[in-house]
Amino acid sequence: MVDELEEQLLTAADESVMPEGDESQPSQPQDHQSRSARKVKSLKNGIFRAASIQDKLLEKLLSQVIPAEDGHTQTPSIMGGDDPPAFAERPGFSIPLMSNNFRRFNARIGVVFKFQSRALKVLSWRKPTHTLSLLAVYTFVCLDPYLLFALPLAIGVFFIFVPSFIARHPAPSTSSDPDHQVRNLGYSPRGPPLAPARNFQPTKELSKDFFRNMGDLQNVMEDFSVVHDKVVTLIVPVTNFSDEALSSAIFVGLFAALVVMLISAHLIPWRYLMLVGGWGAILSAHPTINRLVAQATEQYLHHNPTLSSPTDPHPVKIPTVDIPALLSKEIILDSAPETREVEIFELQRLSHYPGGEWEPWVFSPSPYDPLSAQRISGQRPQGTRFFEDVQPPEGWEWSEKKWGLDLWSREWVEERIITGVEIETEGERWVYDIASSSEKSAGGGGGMGTIGEESEEEPVRSGNQSTPMKQNGGLSWEEGEEGMGRRGEWRRRRWVRMVRRKNVTG
Repeated sequence: MVDELEEQLLTAADESVMPEGDESQPSQPQDHQSRSARKVKSLKNGIFRAASIQDKLLEKLLSQVIPAEDGHTQTPSIMGGDDPPAFAERPGFSIPLMSNNFRRFNARIGVVFKFQSRALKVLSWRKPTHTLSLLAVYTFVCLDPYLLFALPLAIGVFFIFVPSFIARHPAPSTSSDPDHQVRNLGYSPRGPPLAPARNFQPTKELSKDFFRNMGDLQNVMEDFSVVHDKVVTLIVPVTNFSDEALSSAIFVGLFAALVVMLISAHLIPWRYLMLVGGWGAILSAHPTINRLVAQATEQYLHHNPTLSSPTDPHPVKIPTVDIPALLSKEIILDSAPETREVEIFELQRLSHYPGGEWEPWVFSPSPYDPLSAQRISGQRPQGTRFFEDVQPPEGWEWSEKKWGLDLWSREWVEERIITGVEIETEGERWVYDIASSSEKSAGGGGGMGTIGEESEEEPVRSGNQSTPMKQNGGLSWEEGEEGMGRRGEWRRRRWVRMVRRKNVTG
């Protein structure tokens, strides 16, 4: 394995350092400019070749460590067909492909950062005329929301087509030389094009703009991480019911607000609210207003928390509300956990059948009745040998200290529609198998004989014992006492115990 990996790594290194045509053989220098260009080109080729070697070596190493997968990662079709849709096919993880995609992405993401920079300049009042123009457009849209559909068209006309036309038909440039300066000549869009059309090309790799985009991308990732952590810190604790009183109060408030909004949403003046809110948000970013707010905060909250002098014998304190105490008083939670009843069946087997003694066998969640799947397939009953080893279900805990014997054996037998058994209505409440005719003739057989055959001989019973009930030509169940002489190899009884939900804190 190690030899194969070493051979693959050496092969990848050889493939990466092979010369490509005649590019590595420089021609005779013509001038200083050509030598400088060749040096820059050779430097780029060396950097990319070194990166390619590292990528290939790392990819070979990861291919030996990571389990092999298909070439394409396919997702199930939304329409439920067998073949996935074409857009769902994506290449698997590859370091060279990821590196190439990152370089392409970084070379083209500059327009987004330029838009972000210009938007921040407008919102921060760097040029008040631009900010006021934005507020004017926002005001018209708020007062007449139908203008929102015309806004993309206006952006396309005035911010895309008009600048492109002006770049294609530029105005005549003014010369600094007074002898060649053209006077009284305004801009005219007529005539043939005077400049080439604008084309947006990706940023060249290893250029200043390329590294500037990498820095902006780095800062955006940091900003996203900070905002994500802030949202998780502020929103998640009050919505994940870690504090059930607080989350319940917020849920009740949101539900009440939802009901109110469904009824009276059409009565609220949304246009004016959006207008005032937008103006307030943009005015709050004005430097003068920021300075006034900071001064007021420093004066009234930091240096004067009681709104009075420290020497005042009767200070006026700011009224506060103890929200946790108010919520604990107003929000009543169900302190009692949910409780359920669980059951376990004690199974005993007759040793040296017939005529032996009953031996404890297993505690099973199934009664192991004659027509159960385990009995028909010849499997042994599943469970534990000792009562102490019986555990509550996952997520539950015992609410009672001891197990209780179910004295109503007939009810759980009828609920499960169990046939071929005899119910003991007094004493220890055992439910016995009824021996079939084949078991009697064979003198045993482990209780796996034919169930439901009618016995040819009627056993002798006392007056308080009932005869077997017949259902569809077979034995159903009967009530009796000890010494009836028709019992099979297995008997069982039901134990019950109460459990409650575990209280998970935090």
